[in-house]
Amino acid sequence: MRAPGPQERGSGDFSKKPITSASQMTEISPLLPEALFNCCDPDQFHFQTTADLQELTEFVGQSRAQQAVHFGVGIRREGFNLYVMGPPGMGKHTLVRHFLDDKAATRPSSSDWVYVNNFNQPHKPRALRLPSGRGHRLRLDMEQLIDELATVLPSTFESEEYRTQMQAVEEELKEQQEHAFSELGEEAARHDIRLFRTPSGFAFAPMKGEEVVGPEEFEKWPKEEQKRIEQVVAQLQEKLQGIIQRIAQWRKESREKLRALNREFSRSAVGHLIEELKAQYADLPGVLHYLDEVEKDLVDNVRDFIRPKEGAEALPGVAGETDPRALHRYKVNVFIGNGERKGAPVVYLDHPTYLNLVGRAEHIAQMGTLVTDFTLLKPGALHEANGGYLMLDAHKLLTQPFAWEGLKRSLYAGEVRVESLEKMLSIVSTVALEPEAIPLDLKVVILGDRILYYLLHEYDPDFAELFKVSADFEEQVDRNEETNQVYARLIGTLIRKESLRHADRFAVARIIEHAARVVEDSERLTTHMRSVADVLREADYWAGEAGREVIAAEDIDKAIHQQVYRAARVQEHIYEAISRGTILIDTEGAKVGQINGLSVIELGDYSFGQPSRITATVHIGEGHVVDIEREVELGGAIHSKGVLILSSFLAARYATDHPLSLSASLVFEQSYGGVDGDSASLGELCALLSAIANTPIRQSLAITGSVNQHGQVQPIGGVNEKIEGFFQVCKARGLSGEHGVVIPVSNVKHLMLNSEVRRAAAEGKFHIYPVATVDEALSVLMGLPAGERDESGQWPEESLNGRVQVRLTEMSLIRQTFAESVKERLRDEGGEGDIELEGK
Repeated sequence: MRAPGPQERGSGDFSKKPITSASQMTEISPLLPEALFNCCDPDQFHFQTTADLQELTEFVGQSRAQQAVHFGVGIRREGFNLYVMGPPGMGKHTLVRHFLDDKAATRPSSSDWVYVNNFNQPHKPRALRLPSGRGHRLRLDMEQLIDELATVLPSTFESEEYRTQMQAVEEELKEQQEHAFSELGEEAARHDIRLFRTPSGFAFAPMKGEEVVGPEEFEKWPKEEQKRIEQVVAQLQEKLQGIIQRIAQWRKESREKLRALNREFSRSAVGHLIEELKAQYADLPGVLHYLDEVEKDLVDNVRDFIRPKEGAEALPGVAGETDPRALHRYKVNVFIGNGERKGAPVVYLDHPTYLNLVGRAEHIAQMGTLVTDFTLLKPGALHEANGGYLMLDAHKLLTQPFAWEGLKRSLYAGEVRVESLEKMLSIVSTVALEPEAIPLDLKVVILGDRILYYLLHEYDPDFAELFKVSADFEEQVDRNEETNQVYARLIGTLIRKESLRHADRFAVARIIEHAARVVEDSERLTTHMRSVADVLREADYWAGEAGREVIAAEDIDKAIHQQVYRAARVQEHIYEAISRGTILIDTEGAKVGQINGLSVIELGDYSFGQPSRITATVHIGEGHVVDIEREVELGGAIHSKGVLILSSFLAARYATDHPLSLSASLVFEQSYGGVDGDSASLGELCALLSAIANTPIRQSLAITGSVNQHGQVQPIGGVNEKIEGFFQVCKARGLSGEHGVVIPVSNVKHLMLNSEVRRAAAEGKFHIYPVATVDEALSVLMGLPAGERDESGQWPEESLNGRVQVRLTEMSLIRQTFAESVKERLRDEGGEGDIELEGK
């Protein structure tokens, strides 16, 4: 240790002797090695490997969440959907799925839903509800019906009976035509006129005997005879026109008779098949109504089943050309078919887009255009989970455009409607399908982070109406002998689930210790199953590399070490920069107004501690403590709050009877990024008091902790990483036995330090000092008693508090003397002599 410089008054002897605090009258000794780590005794386990343990069927530490999920899943009231919250990797999905599967098995099977053609409005397909499994049966029955009709109908219309009746209708029309023309011909003959049928129609010509008179000869007839013939022909022409009109009517009547004949024969062929089908669905009125419509459409459109053979004439009354997809309209689209599945459905939608939620209408290309119909309707997750349970991930749901709004609209309406985004947003105005909505009866379970739950509750009023049940997962569980036994079974269950090698009891004990380190509490265990499972997976690999049949404690240690090693590149570079002097950190000697603070850097899922130099300077001023980090907008709100608190402590303790005539500045040296958190406020206060008292601080120590206005030290986070970070820096420079870290006494229960730090502490090379007050911290850092007020409210002059008080009193007197001298000078110079110093 180097000798103190001229500015390091009161550096004292910083040996390993206990530090005595006059304010507490107790010795502040470093923590014993056993206080730095809460070991798990393998002898408490009565098994050799996890193969001897029964599988765990319960969920560790989640009784509150289990009760909430049980209630949320069980209650069947509007709006009582469930939001399950907690960090990823907690086992939320597994627990919820377990509950849902059990509950779904006790519920009746969900209904099948089919879409069928609406023969009156084809763009509005109808939805039919059928008992589970009967949707596929209806589709097959309709396909079989169409196949049978494709055989029955042609044979019906090729039968002798049909042709006889058809010919009778044709003969009747022919007789009517021939009779009319025969009468007209006879009437014409009585007037010596003949009726001729020509390729272009009918014509009349005069007769002379049995011979037809040509135009030239007719011109030679007497004028009176010509005039008579012309008048008669005109009358006959009128009658011929009337006959032609009647023939058109007769043909229309004949076609109607043929259609009626076709319908009669179609109905006779179709009727018994439809009736057989109706008998199978007599308990479903919706299906019976649909079959009635099918029968009517079949009878009216029998042409779709009867096509003329090549080169043959079309059937009378039946069109020859038909739409090749005409029979497509009789198909049944099994929208939701449950088949042989028992119980209600449980659906987890991994990609919750709007279309994946509410369904879609697909299109096919025909003649260069995209067309769709009811057979191209595809269900969404809301349809598939109808009657059961739908699980969604909150983050995925909220990041998909319109998915959240689509879900809310369906839940509010109590029905789900297949509707394209283009139509919903009025982007296109073309005719689109408008399928009939399907009633909705399901429970929605959203899994997500707490922050999303609170944001939705705050900013979306619909959320509280639709998701009235929340299940909050615990991140930790009490650590005791009972939970250790349960945790061992949990480890065995994870090993079986992942098909890993079984672990011996020493490895189980090491996992439990790691679980406490993960949650940063020696008295708690993490319930974050992903982190535990990841260590087991890696340990299984290393056990295999070592040729072991079971996972040993060495494999657990190696897995943890390798996880750290893979993520520690940045950490090593920072520690290297400190060792090379690029980042200035002193680990020996003593300095006034300079202290080693500790912070935690988080990179992904890895965090490590880094020492930072904190310096303070003081001068006579108006009682302001300047936080340079805040001034340059690098300090966060919590850090700024910590500085303001220590400023308040300073004024309340030392400036009760005179002005605080001090200005000070605090800064994190070589800090080029943001600084937040109040865990450095204790160190900043100690640096500030060191600068005021002109008393050096041991640089072999680092400090972390928060302080309140009464000087009490408060706990902070990341205590293990902070201690280990400073230890690594000191180790690289050589441990002298004087190195250590000052921590809040309330953080002792959080200590789960690594074996290196524990070994150094056991050898007396590294020390952890717990403190409860600022005075205790000052005593440890400066090697002097903090002091205690006497009856007059004064501190002992040589105590740290006494030195601070004396220095602040000197500053106040100097400032007052300076003010008086300024007034005197102004009076001597003829000024008004009226000057007032702010803060006096």
